[in-house]
Amino acid sequence: MLLSLRVAAFLGGLILSASALAVDVDAASYGYPLTNPFEATIATTPPNLRPTLPDDDSIRQADYSLKLRPERDFILPDNFWAVKKLTYRLARQDHPAPLIFLISGTGARYDSSINEYLKKLYYQAGYHVVQLSSPTSFDFMSAASRFATPGVSKEDAEDLYRVMQAVRAQQPNLPITDFYLSGYSLGALDAAFVSKLDETRRSFNFKKVLLLNPPVNLYTSVTNLDKLVQTEVKGVTNTTTFYELVLGKLTRYFQKKGYIDLNDALLYDFQQSRQHLSNEQMAMLIGTTFRFSAADIAFTSDLINRRGLITPPKYPITEGTSLTPMLKRALQCDFDCYLTEQVIPMWRARTDGGSILQLIDQVSLYALKDYLHDSRKIAVMHNADDVILGPGDLGFLRRTFGDRLTVYPHGGHCGNLNYRVNADAMLEFFRG
Repeated sequence: MLLSLRVAAFLGGLILSASALAVDVDAASYGYPLTNPFEATIATTPPNLRPTLPDDDSIRQADYSLKLRPERDFILPDNFWAVKKLTYRLARQDHPAPLIFLISGTGARYDSSINEYLKKLYYQAGYHVVQLSSPTSFDFMSAASRFATPGVSKEDAEDLYRVMQAVRAQQPNLPITDFYLSGYSLGALDAAFVSKLDETRRSFNFKKVLLLNPPVNLYTSVTNLDKLVQTEVKGVTNTTTFYELVLGKLTRYFQKKGYIDLNDALLYDFQQSRQHLSNEQMAMLIGTTFRFSAADIAFTSDLINRRGLITPPKYPITEGTSLTPMLKRALQCDFDCYLTEQVIPMWRARTDGGSILQLIDQVSLYALKDYLHDSRKIAVMHNADDVILGPGDLGFLRRTFGDRLTVYPHGGHCGNLNYRVNADAMLEFFRG
């Protein structure tokens, strides 16, 4: 009898362990056609494999503004009037429904292409949807951030939480049944910290939280992206810049097509043509895009805080002022530079010291390990070939989330979010 009980307990443990394993999607059955992570990141999903979604005209939506940092009126130049209020987008159902907040990725505004896609997906499924800018976007930094020095995840989450509370207060007649939360890329990391904050603040009591392609170790992710800028690209010389090379390819591509069509299927179609970008060129394009985002962050943070690192403290900026010299200085400052010159001094001033290793740990998912392990309402969807992941990152996700982690074999960084299979999985998660 005792032996049989032990055997039963052992088998039960095996079943429990099996159920706690991450869901690894088989490449053959998955069917996503782009196996090159750079190409997937840039071109995303072929149009015929995307879900059918409503167009903008059939969505009851509008943009709203929040005045959260009135003191910035006296700090920001007059020609920054457009970002002295924070704008968000609300798509509303005509009946009581759950509301989902969507947080954009690095440097992206509320109306980024991925947020727009996710809005349509969830709106069609019957949700109210609120689209929020990333705390690293220049509009959020100017109009909503207390310290305008994003990169400390806990501080960014508190800023986001205040924005969410302000949105709810501004929409008192919106009939909401439950609250949900999601974010992609850096927005997914932000969502994890917002969810943890809500456990004590209890303004929303999020029913489900979905993290899409989050960085595990933020420092690893930005280092990976910074390295892409250093890729050696064939054809780029002292007289031919990378941008001229890409522009030449696009020009020849459109000449052959006979017309210019700048829809969201452009890059996928372009990559199927003879003018397609090589791996090195795609890596450089991804890295350059990130570098421009980092430059925006460094410039805006320096300007608001009057640090004088990029913009001289008393330098007059008007509508006619050329920002080119400042942009050049900002582009020379990668994320390491921004971290060293702006984030760490601000963080140390607020925490009475601390090493860079402590900061790196505090701004990553590692800081929330126990919470994420125990909270069954939080799930992660990621790609095995995501360019932002480093050694050990997937292992951490597996140990922490277990069967709440889904790993797709291909898709690069967020490239497969608009694939029908992924769309169905996202909707299924929120349906429970």
